[in-house]
Amino acid sequence: MRNLYVMLLLLASLLPLPSGAASKDFSFPAGFHGQKVTTNGTRLYVRVGGQGPAVVLLHGFGETGDMWAPLVARLAATHTVIVPDLRGMGLSDHPPGGFDKKNEAQDIIGVLDALKIDKVDVVAHDIGNMVAYALAAQQPERVTKLVLMDAPVPGVGPWDEILKSPLLWHFRFGGPDMERLVKGRERIYLDRFWNEFSADPKRFDEASRRHYTRFYALPGAMHSGFEQFHAFDQDAIDNKAYLAKGPLPMPVLAVGGEKSFGTTMETVARAAASDVQGAVVPDAGHWLMEEQPQATIAVIVKFLQ
Repeated sequence: MRNLYVMLLLLASLLPLPSGAASKDFSFPAGFHGQKVTTNGTRLYVRVGGQGPAVVLLHGFGETGDMWAPLVARLAATHTVIVPDLRGMGLSDHPPGGFDKKNEAQDIIGVLDALKIDKVDVVAHDIGNMVAYALAAQQPERVTKLVLMDAPVPGVGPWDEILKSPLLWHFRFGGPDMERLVKGRERIYLDRFWNEFSADPKRFDEASRRHYTRFYALPGAMHSGFEQFHAFDQDAIDNKAYLAKGPLPMPVLAVGGEKSFGTTMETVARAAASDVQGAVVPDAGHWLMEEQPQATIAVIVKFLQ
């Protein structure tokens, strides 16, 4: 039944949006293909294409790997680009558990192994940051460069202070009753993130909101989303163990939106790595690729070069 639902979702994504919702192109460049990769007891939907040194792009909550389409268009001529949907998100399978980021890093390691990728740059946003840090900590010899964008990492740097923000109440929201409350109302729940975490909510456009809502309305998708946050306590324990082994050795770029985490991203990264550059994207909130895509892409591409 879920496979039929996914097929219908893909077909629906090709239909024109209702009046008042401008179309948006989430397509990847010619030569890219999507496939399900079996890894670490689950299956991830992965887009692969391009040529050159490998880079993996990790999305966060409220989006899927589709968020990276504009960056992929820039990187594909010079990089082999790997874009998974994280465990339980997008078109990846929705297992009941395994959402601690140490385990999700193993998901990505399995994908890289299946694709025979040895060395890789990692670019991440939001919850993708947490998976990326766990990946880099587990396999520092494999990750050549790391980009962390506008989200903290559990247990690292000012994590305890960040948790005090009233905007982050959703970190503790979830469970069967909350899933029942949100079921059929996914758009209402997600709008809260897209609105409150944007410098200007209009920049997270209607076409994008409709697009991502379809994925989070899939059976099991909101359960998976809540579980990403429920795992934060375990993530903090795991990350403190990584920190005790020493800082990450690879170059790290910490990018914050001016109206969101800003320079705090550099503070977070310096608590975990020894070679850190910071960057702030002007007039942007949390949703960097939606609010200021060209400025964000320029910062990332310059670092990866």
